[in-house]
Amino acid sequence: MSGGVRVLFEGAGLLAVDKPAGMLVIPGRGEGSGPSLREVLEEQLKRKVYVVHRLDRDTSGVMVFALEPEKHRTLSMAFESGKVRKRYLALVEGRLETPRMVDAALVPARKGRMRVARPGEEGKPSRTRVRPVEVFTAASLVEAEPQTGRTHQIRVHLLSEGHPLLVDHQYGRADPLKANELGGEGEEEVLARTPLHAARLEWPALPGVEASALESPLPEDMTRTVELLRKAPSPSGRGLG
Repeated sequence: MSGGVRVLFEGAGLLAVDKPAGMLVIPGRGEGSGPSLREVLEEQLKRKVYVVHRLDRDTSGVMVFALEPEKHRTLSMAFESGKVRKRYLALVEGRLETPRMVDAALVPARKGRMRVARPGEEGKPSRTRVRPVEVFTAASLVEAEPQTGRTHQIRVHLLSEGHPLLVDHQYGRADPLKANELGGEGEEEVLARTPLHAARLEWPALPGVEASALESPLPEDMTRTVELLRKAPSPSGRGLG
């Protein structure tokens, strides 16, 4: 498909794709944002594409769109009611070695950011299940499964646990990570975006929609980062998967 977008599934009024990092889901404001994912898909298919859910610009991975209004309503309601199970992979600072449920309400902060509500503040209830997948010397690959769907939820919850994403211009380090910072050699930029990847999307049988589970492999930049991190001794011995 044009624009480098890989189709994971098409049929029964649905379209699932592997969203590239750096692409907006819907048209953005200002110049330089490039064509949105919806625009690319509509140009390729020559038909209207309905946006069911969102991923941040720099987040990669599984996204599902509807091709029919009825399927759009059904899937949108499934997302809103929590019937859709979402699993993300993230590369974070520090050694996150134990599974946990992060239960921390979120409130808006300055410049489009979110933060954990302080005592006495009324924030939106937010829960994220987190588990380690592979632990390195000073970083971890983790799986995050949001139980609620708040803006920037995974990023803020991981930050609140002392494990911000390795690169995150809003909540942590803004500069790209270079190979020599990850156990490699040279000044090559390896990771220049928030390393958050929608690895799996799953929903039960819905009215007019069959049950489905869609997966996306770890993208090249995150895979390369993991390979370099493995060059340092890993105490966990755990592998991907």
